[in-house]
Amino acid sequence: MPMMLMNQQLNVAGRWLRTARLDGDGYRFLADPEAFIAALGKQPDRPDLFSFVERVNVRERRYPFHMEWDNYAVIPVTTFEEYFKNQIDKSSRNRARQVDKRGAEIREVPFSDELVRGIWEIYNESPLRQGRPYPHYGKDLDTVYREEATYLDSAAFAGAFFQGELIGFIKVVWDEENVQCALMNILSKFAHRDKSPTNALICEAVKICERRGLRHLVYSHYGYGSRKRDNLSDFKDRTGFQRVEVPRYWVPLTAWGATALRLGLHRRWVDRLPEGLGNRLRGLRADWYQWRHRTAKAGA
Repeated sequence: MPMMLMNQQLNVAGRWLRTARLDGDGYRFLADPEAFIAALGKQPDRPDLFSFVERVNVRERRYPFHMEWDNYAVIPVTTFEEYFKNQIDKSSRNRARQVDKRGAEIREVPFSDELVRGIWEIYNESPLRQGRPYPHYGKDLDTVYREEATYLDSAAFAGAFFQGELIGFIKVVWDEENVQCALMNILSKFAHRDKSPTNALICEAVKICERRGLRHLVYSHYGYGSRKRDNLSDFKDRTGFQRVEVPRYWVPLTAWGATALRLGLHRRWVDRLPEGLGNRLRGLRADWYQWRHRTAKAGA
């Protein structure tokens, strides 16, 4: 449920524990968190908890709120030449070259109806990605347009094209102080994985940062909860991303929020599972979704 305060939109999630974050948490940041939290605490419909994270260049505690370490996956950007020669491994360099070798091309593109239609087709290629239902699958074209039209004053798009077809894309968004540039979307078609467009699109994201003088490329989190390694973190490691720890603050705004914070209820239950058990459960979940998807196709 969204709410507005001091020209900032908040997203409030949870029924029994209402937790708020900035809309675009990790892409947008508060100039004065203490003033904002003071104002939020006076709202009659205030949430139980408010959480905010620091930019990638802040590595120490600055505020008197409850703090836990969060993390980003970050490429320090100087030049593309430095990145391509020294920051990625040999296999990633070879994969990034597959686009040219197989007749595809990568280029930065403006936001347009044509781009959105190509993104919509990528979203609707498969109902499953990474072993679970893909949340953008089945969305109509107007919905995809509205979602991709966010932050256009501080965003750039690049596409991978093969014979005029969009086979992969990225959307990057930089923050208000030009400290970090984050991958908001990166996705490629399964049907063209032989061209490794995702690797080439990471390279293009680095070029976008270099062209705009942005020194940190962020690809969401490096690790999630107790999960230390998975296929995605391995991919990030091979393509030059490093784990960077940053402070995340949790601020109780109600008595129930303070109690929940003391009990550790602000953390997702899946993040508290031992890594081995979590991996087994994710494997079972992926098998279940695959079976259900095959059953649905057979019955269609």
